Amino acid sequence: MDFYKFYSGREFEAYQYLGAHITERGVIFRTFAPAAHSISVIGDFNQWHETPMKKVYDGNFWECEIPDAAPGMKYKYRIYRRDGLCLDHADPYAFFAELRPHSASIIYDLSCFAFQDQKWLRSRQKIPNGPINIYEMHLGSWKRPSDQNGDWYSYEETASQLIPYLKKSGYNFVELMPLGEYPCDESWGYQATGFFSPTSRYGDPDGLRSFINQCHLNQIGVILDFVPVHFAVNDYALMHYDGTALYEYPHVNAGYNEWGSCNFMHSRGEVCSFLQSSAFYWLKEYHFDGLRLDAVGNLIYWQGREQRGENKQAIQFLQNMNTGLKQRIPDALLIAEDSSSYPGVTKPVSENGLGFDYKWDMGWMNDTLQYFQSLPEERTAKYHKLTFSMYYFYNERYLLPLSHDEVVHGKATILQKMSGAYEQKFPQARALYLYMYAHPGKKLNFMGNEIGQLREWSEKQQQDWNLLSYPIHDAFYHFMRDLNRIYLEYPALSESDYTPDGFHWVDCAQETTCIYAFLRKSRSQTILALFNFSSREQLYAYTTPAVQTFHLLIASDQQCYGGTKPYTKQELSFTQKTVIFRLSAFSGSYYLIS
Repeated sequence: MDFYKFYSGREFEAYQYLGAHITERGVIFRTFAPAAHSISVIGDFNQWHETPMKKVYDGNFWECEIPDAAPGMKYKYRIYRRDGLCLDHADPYAFFAELRPHSASIIYDLSCFAFQDQKWLRSRQKIPNGPINIYEMHLGSWKRPSDQNGDWYSYEETASQLIPYLKKSGYNFVELMPLGEYPCDESWGYQATGFFSPTSRYGDPDGLRSFINQCHLNQIGVILDFVPVHFAVNDYALMHYDGTALYEYPHVNAGYNEWGSCNFMHSRGEVCSFLQSSAFYWLKEYHFDGLRLDAVGNLIYWQGREQRGENKQAIQFLQNMNTGLKQRIPDALLIAEDSSSYPGVTKPVSENGLGFDYKWDMGWMNDTLQYFQSLPEERTAKYHKLTFSMYYFYNERYLLPLSHDEVVHGKATILQKMSGAYEQKFPQARALYLYMYAHPGKKLNFMGNEIGQLREWSEKQQQDWNLLSYPIHDAFYHFMRDLNRIYLEYPALSESDYTPDGFHWVDCAQETTCIYAFLRKSRSQTILALFNFSSREQLYAYTTPAVQTFHLLIASDQQCYGGTKPYTKQELSFTQKTVIFRLSAFSGSYYLIS
């Protein structure tokens, strides 16, 4: 490790030096704890008695080598403060950890697993210009062996069920909610104690690597939700690690946030090196294809509030980390969850941007859901909630999310948000998704949305898969499956997402009818997307520049999806310049034009 880079916040491989590393003579333990009075290693190898560590390098690092230590053994650091008190801490750089409520670190050999995904890794540079359809999921509540006893499927067991489902359902990426070890199930991983330890809930590190390897062998990318803003307050972890505020701010008003956790102090180079080493670790050692960074707005602004001003050190951390990650793994995807209006999130750092590949479009998400939650008679006044996104869309490279945050805490699921009675919700949800997949931007959908989940998500139980035994939900799933397939297969829906020539409004001035029409284009295709979000059937006149053929790709009101129209795949040739389309209530359709 380069110590100067570590202190200056430019080190990306601190985990290669710090932590527990297997040697020919046993295991060497190293930790960074400048303010500690003394430190000992305790663990299975010394019957949890103290083996003293010695200061090395500049006196801020501690080290010892233990011949009797071996992979699989548990350990902690007993750190004595300068006031004489001591506390047993998990290793911040540990590669594995005990299952909660236990908290010891575990020695782990990362050299034993052999990836077989070289062909996938060579193909990743093509991903940004193609379709990205992300299935966001919480590993412990997608499917469970039993909801009664709290068991989980292992990483490998989940892979064997999930991969066929993703392929059948038309998703080419899966995004996993945070997997760094965490003590409280209810935090969903967002309040972590282990930034190099995949949670032991689902198995060991090689189990996770096997999961990713199998996904890649089946042409499915894997994104990890990464949390660089804050960490759990458990006293065995990072908080007051060496008896002082080493990772967090020393002052309460900056040190804690609305989630009740500790904010990382990004003005310290050692903290930046810790976090960006963690980010690089997941990409290099686990072959994750990208990271979704949580709560980026809380890095840009103090406590996430614009009125408090910019956090210059945290912004610099983001720029340095993203630059360093791209230098090392150029085709890794870096995605920002950011609801602020801070400019340049997806611009290169060389242009004073933050260097992300994509930014979640929270404005699109909020406006779209508010529109579909409103009663049909209210939509004329809210018509431009669905046109506003294209006014700002080309300012950033946006990704359209309908994530876990939209189906919890009393917000209702996506299907439940739709206005009207139970049966009316389905055609509106089908129309919403048809609009979403025609809109420019990559896509993300949370698990359960695709089957019309009615119950808000809970980490305590699996998705309500029994819903598929009901014809209306089964039909909805088949609609989502076919829509996903069309999105993946037709370049017009993704190839030119971020260039103005890929999108063209045909009609965005039908306030009284709630009809919308636009074109999506690629170098070889043009698709017409038509929508009627009113509660009545309407006719719409579309003027063609010449004789054209319209091939129906999908219509949300088809009987096979629970609609009323017995559509068949057909090509309609029109010789007149004006074509009349009959649009069902709450419906949308795609036509390939030739």
